[in-house]
Amino acid sequence: MKGRSEEHQPTARDWIAIFGAILGAFMAVLDIQITNASLKDIQGGIAASLDEGTWISTGYLVAEIIAIPLSGWLADIFSTRRYLIANCLLFLGFSMLCGVSTSLTMMVVCRAGQGFTGGVFIPLAMTIVLRRLPPSKQPIGLALFGITATFAPAIGPTIGGWLTETISWNWIFYINLFPGIVMIGAILYGLRGAPMQLERLLRGDWPGIICMAIGLGSLITVLEEGQRKDWFGDPMIIELSLLAAVFIPAFIVLELRHKEPFINLRLLTQLPFASASWMGFILGFSLYGSVYLLPVYLAQIQGYDALQIGEVIMWMGMPQLLIFPIVPWVMRRVDPRLLVGFGLLLFAASCFMNSFLTHDWGIEELRLSQLVRAAGQPSMITPLSALSAGALPEREQAGGSAIFNIMRNLGGSVGIAMLATFLTIREHYHFSMIGDRLTQNSLKVAEWLGGMTQALAPKAPGADAAHAQALAQLSNMVRREAYVMAYSDCFFVIGIALFLCIFALFLIPKPRRPPR
Repeated sequence: MKGRSEEHQPTARDWIAIFGAILGAFMAVLDIQITNASLKDIQGGIAASLDEGTWISTGYLVAEIIAIPLSGWLADIFSTRRYLIANCLLFLGFSMLCGVSTSLTMMVVCRAGQGFTGGVFIPLAMTIVLRRLPPSKQPIGLALFGITATFAPAIGPTIGGWLTETISWNWIFYINLFPGIVMIGAILYGLRGAPMQLERLLRGDWPGIICMAIGLGSLITVLEEGQRKDWFGDPMIIELSLLAAVFIPAFIVLELRHKEPFINLRLLTQLPFASASWMGFILGFSLYGSVYLLPVYLAQIQGYDALQIGEVIMWMGMPQLLIFPIVPWVMRRVDPRLLVGFGLLLFAASCFMNSFLTHDWGIEELRLSQLVRAAGQPSMITPLSALSAGALPEREQAGGSAIFNIMRNLGGSVGIAMLATFLTIREHYHFSMIGDRLTQNSLKVAEWLGGMTQALAPKAPGADAAHAQALAQLSNMVRREAYVMAYSDCFFVIGIALFLCIFALFLIPKPRRPPR
C-alpha cells in the first residue's frame, strides 16, 4: 500500500477497509475473554476437568502470541488483502469447530487455530489505520482501534455469560460467523490486491522464527499454567521455563543479526518507541489483570453467576462507546502525552478505589470505580497508540505495530500470572495475621463461639460436633476476609503500576500536531 500525504483525503474504500480490519481485531481480542465466564459450562460440555479446561484459554493465547510477530512479514509476502481474507476464513472455520467440539483435544487444537489466525488481525488493523489515513485523520482510526483494545476485553465476559445463560456455550463461538463474513466483504472491497513475493520465504529467518515460536510459546504457557501447577514444583513448568530461557535470547540475537528480520527488534533501541511499548506492557498488565481479578472476586466472595458478573463488568465497558468518539477531537487540540497521563491517573484511581474492598461490595459499590475506569481507558489507549506509531517511519509501522501488540499481550499474561500468585500469597499472609489475633483467650471470640455452638447444637449430633462446626464457620469467615484483603492488595498494586507508568511519558518527545 502506498503512503498517503497529509493532503490526501481518505475515500469510502479506505474507511471500509479500516472498518473491516478493526472488526477483525475486535473479534480476536473478544475471543480471548469471551470464554472466561463460561469455562465451567464448556468443561461440562466436553467432559474436561477444571484443571484441563484452563488449556481452552492457554491454547488461544500461545498461538496468538506466535502469530502477531509474523503478521507484518507474511502480509508483505502474500499481500495484506490476501493474507487477511485467508486468515479470516480459517478463523471462522476454527470457530465453528470449537462450537461442535466434543473432546478437550479437539477444543484446544481448534482454540489454538483461532488464536493463530485471529492474532493476525490485531497488528494489521493498526497498520492499515496508519497507512490508509493521513495524520489529520489517524486519531479517528486509532480511536476505533482503541475500542478493540479496551472495550472488547470488558464486554467479552458479558457477552459470553449472556449467551451461555440464554442459549448455550456453543454460541460463544458461532457468534463470530456474521462479523467474520462482514469483515471478508469489507476487506475484499476496501483493499486492493498486490503481487505476492514468495521468493522472500526462501530468504526468511527461519531459525529466528522457530526460536520465537518455541520461546514465546513456552513463556506464555508458563505464565498461564504456572499458578495452577505450583510453578517450579511441576516438571512441565521447569522444562518450559528452560526452553523460554534458551530460545527467547536466541530469537533476539538472530533478529538483531539477520539482514532481513521478520520483525525489526532494533526499533526498541529508539527511546520514544521503547517507552511507548513499555507503557503498552503496563496497559496489558493492568487491563487484563483487573478484568481477571474482578470476576473471580464476584464469583468467590459474592457468589455471582456469569450473567451477574457480566452486568458489573458492563459498567466499565458500555460508557467507553460514548467517550471514544470524543477522543480524536481532543487529540487534535491537546498534547497526546497529557491525554495518556490523564487516562493513567483515572485508571489508577479506579484501582485505588477498589483497594478498599469489603465482603459486602457488589454491583452497587463497584459501579463508581467501573465508571471512572471507563473514562480513563479511552483517554489512554488511543493517544498511546499514536505515540508508539508517531516515532516510526511508514516502512517500519507494521513491525512497530507487531512489537507494541506483543508487549500489550505479554503484559496481560504476566499480569494475570503475577496477580494470581500475589493473591494466593497475600491471602495466606492475611489469614495468618487474622488467625494470630483470634485466639481462644479472646473474650469476644469465646463469646461468639459459645453463641454459635448453641445455635448449631439442635442440628448437631453432640456438643463437640456443634463446637467443631462453629470453629469451621469462624475459619471460613477468616478465610473470606483474608481473600477480600488480598484482592484489595492486588488492585492497589495495579494502581501503583499505572501511576509509576506516567513517568515514562517524560521520555517521549512532544509529537507534531496533525493539521485539523
